[in-house]
Amino acid sequence: MHSIRRRGGLRPTALAIALGLSIAAISPVMAQSTTGAIFGQAPAAAGGTVSVTNDTGFTRDVPVDADGRYRVSNLPLGNYTVSLKRDGAVVDTRKDVSIKVGGSTDVSFAGATSAASAQSLESVTVTANTLPPIDATAVDARTVITSETLARLPLGRNAEAIALLAPGAVPGSNNLGAGRYRTVSFGGSGASENAYYINGYATSDPYRNLGGVGLPYGAIDQQEVYTGGYSAKYGRSDGGVISQVGKAGTNDWHFGAQVLWEPRFAASTAGSIYYKNTALPTGYGYEDESRPGTIYRNRKDNTKWTTTYSAYVGGPLIKDKLFFFVAAEAEKSEGTSTAAIDANPVANNHYTYNLPKYYAKINWNINDSNILEFTGIHSTDEQRGTYYDYNYDTRRQGAPLGSNADTSKLTSKYAIAKYTSYITDDVTLTATYGKSWTDDYLQNPTPGIDQQPYIDRPYNQDPSIVGNNQVTNLNTSTTSQDPGANSKTRGLRLDLEWQLGDHHLAGGIDNMHYQGHNVGTSTSGPGYYWRYGKASDPTLPISTALEVGPPGGDGYYVQKRIFSSVTSMSLDQRAQYLEDRWQATDRVLLSIGVRNDRFKNYNDQGRAYVNNAAQWAPRLGAAWDVFGDSTLKIYGNFGRYFLALPNNVAVRGASPSTLTQEFFDYTGIDSLGRPTGLTPIGAGPRSPDGEYGQPVDPESVTARDLHSQYQDEGIVGFDKTLGSEWVTGAKITVRRLRTAIDDVCDTGKIADKLTAEGLDPDSVSIPGCVIFNPGFTNTFSLANANGVGRTEVKMSEADWGFDQKAIRRYYALDLYLEHPFNGKWQGRIDYTFSRSYGNTEGQTKSDIGQTDISKTQDWDSAELMLNANGLLANDRKHQIKAYGAYQLTPEWLVSGNLRLASGAPKSCLGYEDANADPDPIGYGSSYHNCNGLPSPPGLKRNPWYRQVDLAVTYRPTYFDSKLAFGLSVFNVTNERKPLNSFATYEASPQTVLNNYDLGQYYQTPRYARLTATYDF
Repeated sequence: MHSIRRRGGLRPTALAIALGLSIAAISPVMAQSTTGAIFGQAPAAAGGTVSVTNDTGFTRDVPVDADGRYRVSNLPLGNYTVSLKRDGAVVDTRKDVSIKVGGSTDVSFAGATSAASAQSLESVTVTANTLPPIDATAVDARTVITSETLARLPLGRNAEAIALLAPGAVPGSNNLGAGRYRTVSFGGSGASENAYYINGYATSDPYRNLGGVGLPYGAIDQQEVYTGGYSAKYGRSDGGVISQVGKAGTNDWHFGAQVLWEPRFAASTAGSIYYKNTALPTGYGYEDESRPGTIYRNRKDNTKWTTTYSAYVGGPLIKDKLFFFVAAEAEKSEGTSTAAIDANPVANNHYTYNLPKYYAKINWNINDSNILEFTGIHSTDEQRGTYYDYNYDTRRQGAPLGSNADTSKLTSKYAIAKYTSYITDDVTLTATYGKSWTDDYLQNPTPGIDQQPYIDRPYNQDPSIVGNNQVTNLNTSTTSQDPGANSKTRGLRLDLEWQLGDHHLAGGIDNMHYQGHNVGTSTSGPGYYWRYGKASDPTLPISTALEVGPPGGDGYYVQKRIFSSVTSMSLDQRAQYLEDRWQATDRVLLSIGVRNDRFKNYNDQGRAYVNNAAQWAPRLGAAWDVFGDSTLKIYGNFGRYFLALPNNVAVRGASPSTLTQEFFDYTGIDSLGRPTGLTPIGAGPRSPDGEYGQPVDPESVTARDLHSQYQDEGIVGFDKTLGSEWVTGAKITVRRLRTAIDDVCDTGKIADKLTAEGLDPDSVSIPGCVIFNPGFTNTFSLANANGVGRTEVKMSEADWGFDQKAIRRYYALDLYLEHPFNGKWQGRIDYTFSRSYGNTEGQTKSDIGQTDISKTQDWDSAELMLNANGLLANDRKHQIKAYGAYQLTPEWLVSGNLRLASGAPKSCLGYEDANADPDPIGYGSSYHNCNGLPSPPGLKRNPWYRQVDLAVTYRPTYFDSKLAFGLSVFNVTNERKPLNSFATYEASPQTVLNNYDLGQYYQTPRYARLTATYDF
């Protein structure tokens, strides 16, 4: 979002009522699956039943049908004993059956058909079970990583690092939120378009939906990553889903502890970065002609160390009835980071990160028909630092500056309750209810900062005034947050499932409520900051659109900027679904479902500005077990996925905000870096967005016929066993964005349309920006200036000056080969060929790190979308991923993880035309032009990315394999490639930024992790 203003009461649906009637007699959330299923074949005979019992004593008995089939659904994760009974006697047994979350495990029986064949328990067939390599009942695209695999592999200890094992998943840009968020992109979608869950409850960031809360690493039982094709039960994501299921207590006592140390001495230093010295076109010059080829950022001594302590304990409070599991993890990192030579301050930041996490779960087997679970989670992400002077001439650190880096602290707490009732052998009810509380603190603790404005780009201060000494102060932050900023959520979900012959029917509701209080940011210090600038050609206007003339003289000028967006808001998300998983034949499963989503967003006054209802999303899938033995599966699915607008949309959208700029010549600079002797260049404070803190009319700011962002997806693929231990497969994925939401800020076009219709544009109040569907005709209701009534105006694509709709298309071919763990080794390799292209990344804009969700500067004006078609930020043409582990001896295990991928596309955003009108809408260097020539994104890429991580674990048998020591080395080859590059080309017309095209964020250099673990 960045704007121009220029002239020229819920009603239930029929589906909700039907579902309510069907489950009202039973009474009251689950989101992503937390359970699995066991199914199979058994010799058909009268009186045959199958009994499943897990390690908490929980038991379920189901009959074998006339065709010899059985299915036990909604089973808690764990290890099971599966027994076939005849006339109440056990005739066959499978032990150590483990199930995967959201999946179905085939446990079939043959041989014994009567109790007479079972003389005693000793004569019963007992077979250790491993998971079949192919789940012939799955129609989706997902990856499940178990705690056993996590314990073997060298991985980052967070949900996103695990998710990157999934085919096609790529890291989200570190540029989003200046590295404050860990994000992932799935299938070319934006980083805010995913969903996170823990034990079935949504744990996505409640404000921007960027990332989410994860469990302590040692508390993860399984992590499920959906990359597409999920059922009608789930929605509110058109990217992917990261769902974690935490460990639970059993009848056996378990406890353990772990210490991890990433020492400074074993870490490689990051390489230093130098300004490029590229020849520029005639008429262009660098902002500072002395810097090309010189050092930009020294990182020679930028190392850190990390220690992590974790512990857990779990067991029975009452055997077979009541269990608990508690885990805690405390991670602390300390290190040094040297700022770039053009930063303020030029200093070493001695930083500290603290990431404590706590997890507790209680399971109560009320009886074999009813289970109650309670989960509590507490997670904190705290960052702070102190600045020390740094001299780039001597490359030495000096004394403390007396200033601090921002202190940020994001604290999240969750309370979740889940109830499961097996009403009959065929009917199951699941209910989950949860709440969360998130405090988001961001302040600079430097004393006296409220009287000191931030000084931006002090290297552009006029040397005739300051000589070679830049003048700044102790304020090192441009923005801050309200100390009371917080968010809350609550959610309720009901699922009723009924096995009716060959049909597994499911229906339910899925409701979430989000509330934000005093969120947003404002300018630090006294409420404004100063940005110094220099034009290489002092005769060119700084901004024609803002009526700011040329600086004159030697080209030095200063800009005063004021920004505030603090506000409150709320959001309701309601959904209902119906689904039928129909075993059409012994080998063909059809999944037929539909989901209805409703999203309603409210502004700071509690008035709705978005109300999207009756959003019907079909989900169709099929799986063909070709030979009937789970050795070859061919599957496919089609789905439509609607995406809600998070609470952040109200900020600078449906609530008041301020963004003004004012330009001056100056004759002096005081001891705090503030300019003196000011002479205005142009008019007073100007806002490109029309943001002057005025109230916002929620009925005007959003198109009345606004449609939610949604995407269609199709997947077709196969899985095939190769012999008894190998699996291979391939799938093709196609995604197409059908509707996007963004804001358009060239609202003078509305005045033009009114004039063309014979209406006076001054007779209505026109907002500075409005939320719309790019490429569609949108209807806006404008308040009449006299305070009586409203006027409607329809704005077509052509009325805004656009010549295309929002485009985001993705296609991919995924190939894999896997050897599941067999007690000796496991391995998997994936290759993905993909393309993500169009003119809309999604809700975010990664090339400039913009996190104004669905209010990016894209679509603000037709001029900004010229030459916008190209490769999108999350495109990676080629990806190779591999991981594996090998048990060399009973005591020694080696493992590794590889990621190799094409680099991210580059962007070059400059002024529109340096020889004509370089900035027609007042957006500065934001057009898809370089050197006055078209520059669509993706003409160039960042370099290929390679990451090799290796580990070795020693578990001496002397300690009964309970004690283990490990060594992991990350980025073994010490690659230090840029992950993204600065995309902004010019500081002012024909004045090129020295840091353009430099790497902005880089791979973490090589480092080692030492571990000691004890598990009992």
